[in-house]
Amino acid sequence: MIWEGVWALCKVLAVFGCMLTGMRLKFGIGPSILAGGFILALLFGMGPSAWLKAAASSAITWDCLSLAMIVVLILMLSHVLERTGQSIRLMEALAGFLPSRRLRLIFFPVLIGLLPMPGGAAFSAPMVRQTGEPLGLTDPELALVNYWFRHVWELAWPLYPGIIMTAGLLGLPLSTVVAHTGLAAVFFAFLGWMFILRPLGPRLKALEELPAAGPSAGAGSAPVQPPRDIRLALRLGLPLIIAIAGSFGLETAIESSFPGVSFELGIMGALTAAIICVFVQNRADRSFLWQSLMQKELRQTLFLVGAIFAFNAVMEQAGVVREMVKLGGEAALVCAAVFVPALVGMVAGVTMAFVGASFPLMLGLLDQLGLQHQATAWAVLALVSGFAGVMASPLHICFVMCCQYFSVEMTRFWRVVLPPCALMLMFGFGWFFVLRGF
Repeated sequence: MIWEGVWALCKVLAVFGCMLTGMRLKFGIGPSILAGGFILALLFGMGPSAWLKAAASSAITWDCLSLAMIVVLILMLSHVLERTGQSIRLMEALAGFLPSRRLRLIFFPVLIGLLPMPGGAAFSAPMVRQTGEPLGLTDPELALVNYWFRHVWELAWPLYPGIIMTAGLLGLPLSTVVAHTGLAAVFFAFLGWMFILRPLGPRLKALEELPAAGPSAGAGSAPVQPPRDIRLALRLGLPLIIAIAGSFGLETAIESSFPGVSFELGIMGALTAAIICVFVQNRADRSFLWQSLMQKELRQTLFLVGAIFAFNAVMEQAGVVREMVKLGGEAALVCAAVFVPALVGMVAGVTMAFVGASFPLMLGLLDQLGLQHQATAWAVLALVSGFAGVMASPLHICFVMCCQYFSVEMTRFWRVVLPPCALMLMFGFGWFFVLRGF
């Protein structure tokens, strides 16, 4: 049976390599993923008609449609903010409150990270570009800042679906889960400082120490800070406030008043209201709306969303994960808590995918082995492992959007992301042994 698991693993890795090759040869990200799903289906015994049925059915599920709608609204809001110049004006208004260039650089990705919406990196990308380009940062550096700091909250923010599902499967309060995963989020932010901000430090510090321009600026004089106008900053930032606070408020209202209704509706409502706010503030006409709807990136992203869901449908219906866990033996629990979530996270690029695929198996093994009292420690290990896989995944929608927006080659970007992701995985092991000792 162990050889069946090894063979299944080899087939998955081969498919993963095919997809990366397709992306490298510029066949397109969406087409490469769709083709990878087709190859995966054939390798695991699904015929072309079964693959087509699985792909078509996945495209009309609520999860796929809601994700597509949220991504459309995010791209529209980002596009309108950029085209009207409001994002630039907002950055200028906030500059006085953010004297440190490094703080200013990561502020928007961290802020958007509080909003648990897929594809949020597209939202903060224009603001990172507008902040980083005058500082002389390259496109790969900007993409890395935007991608990494967009996700600093994901292991500790109680509104993320992966955390919510973990708490439900463990039967624990959200506060308990967050208390155990909080240090992992801190370590993730530390890795961002060590691998991204620290190397940029000398350049940014030199810029901060430059004397102010203009006739009144004497030699060695301190740089003049932009004025602080809190009312202007609040007015220009109102669309972001509506998007973030509105999402929180509507999600809470929906969950408390309409338990059976999808919380994604709250995010959609808040994003729609934010778009309307930008239009009203800038007196934009219908041409802005039409231009937003006709973006090439929007069509490409919609196709990408469909391709990812088709791939996940093949993984589920072909029993890919079930075959991989036949590695069995004493390694079954470690496989279920480390290898399966990391691999599923890397292949699917979605947190919910590895939680749904690995946690039932892991918890079942814990029950069989009489280790239920260690369930929280094993769950944290699985969360960190899967999250490291998601962050290292070229199929992660934020990874894709950052590469597309900043015109960065995916394989080159991937190689830069891998080392901190590997360290994140090592931290997961260390923290697991600490938690298991309690």
